[in-house]
Amino acid sequence: MNMILPVTEELGRSRPLAKREAPTWTLPLDQILMGDCITEMARLPAKSVDMIFADPPYNLQLGGELFRPEGGRVDACDDDWDKFDSLAAYDDFTREWLAEARRILKDNGTIWVIGSYHNIYRVGSLLQDADFWILNDIVWRKANPMPNFRGTRFTNAHETLLWCAKDEKARYTFNYRAMKALNDDLQMRSDWVLPICSGGERVKGNDGGKAHPTQKPEALLYRILLACTKPGDVVLDPFFGTGTTGAVARRLQRRWIGIERERAYVKVASERIASTLPLDESAMQTVADKRSQPRVAFGLLVESGMVPPGATLTDSKRRWTASVRADGSLACAEHSGSIHKVGAALQGAPSCNGWTFWHVEQDGALVVIDALRQKHLAGL
Repeated sequence: MNMILPVTEELGRSRPLAKREAPTWTLPLDQILMGDCITEMARLPAKSVDMIFADPPYNLQLGGELFRPEGGRVDACDDDWDKFDSLAAYDDFTREWLAEARRILKDNGTIWVIGSYHNIYRVGSLLQDADFWILNDIVWRKANPMPNFRGTRFTNAHETLLWCAKDEKARYTFNYRAMKALNDDLQMRSDWVLPICSGGERVKGNDGGKAHPTQKPEALLYRILLACTKPGDVVLDPFFGTGTTGAVARRLQRRWIGIERERAYVKVASERIASTLPLDESAMQTVADKRSQPRVAFGLLVESGMVPPGATLTDSKRRWTASVRADGSLACAEHSGSIHKVGAALQGAPSCNGWTFWHVEQDGALVVIDALRQKHLAGL
C-alpha cells in the first residue's frame, strides 16, 4: 500500500512552514496483504470499502481426531489459526477486528459474516455491541453436507450468515430485482440451498489434498456480491483463505482487497485469481432496479403516439374498456382519472397497477401497456 506523505520545509528556515495537506491514500486494490487482519485493516483509510465479507475462525475447539466408520481420518479444521486459549480470547479478537471493519466501511456499505454454531452467536452479539444493524440472517443450507460420523448428533447441514449495515438508516445497496431474476422471478428468500465446495472447485495443495479445510463455494459469494455491490465497488475480505472472494469479485468486475496471514493460502489464492476471467460487458448487465430507471408517465406514451388520444384500453379479459384522453387520463362510464385510479375503481380495489392491468389491441392481439413503456425506455 502506498501512502503519499506531505512534504514539509527544512527546519531552520526563517519563513513559516507551509500548511500541511491531509495525507492521500492509495488503496491496495486487487492485492493480497499478507499479515494479521487487524494490523492490516488498521493501515487502510477510514470509510474506504463498500462491502466486507468475513469468514473468521470458527474456534471449533476440536478434541482429538475424527474418523469415518471405515477408519479413514476426517480432514477437519484443526489448524493453529482456528485455535484460541479461551472464549474470552476469541471475543477480544472479534471485538478488535470488528472495530477496524466498522472504521474502514463506508457509511452506506454493508458487512457479511459467516459462521457455524460454534461462533456465530458470539459474533452476532458483538456485531450489535459494535452498533452494526442486522438486516438479515441467511441460512446457507448445504445440499451435500458432511455426515455426522459418530452418530451422536444431528448432521450439521447449515451455516449462518449475518448481513449488517452501519446503522438502521444507512442507504445500503440491495439489488432486489437482480436477486428476483436469479430466483426465477420470485423474491429471494433468506434460506439458500447451495452445495459445499467440492470436486473441481476445491483448491488443492502441493500434496494433492484440499488446500483449506473450510473453503466456501463460489456460488455463495456470487450471490452475495451480486446482491449488494455494483461493478467497481471495493470488497474487502480480512480472512482471505484461498481467495474465493477475490476470484468472484474479479469475475463480476468488482475491486477487491484480501488479507491473509498464512503464506500457503496466499500462494494458492494468487494463482487461483490470476486464472479467473472477468465476465464481458454484455454478460454483466442485470435487471435494473426500478428506482434507477427513468420515470415514464403514461402521458409520455400518449404524447409520442404509442397510445394515441382516443385509443381504447381494455383489461386482459375484456371485461372493461376505457378511452384515452388527450392529457393521458382515462374515461370509463362514471370513472375518470389515471390508469391506476380507474383500474382500481372498476375492480372495487384499494389500488391497481395500471401498467399491467390495461392492454391495447395491436394487429389483432392484446398488448399490455407496460410492454410499450419498456419499449419507450429502451429508446431513451
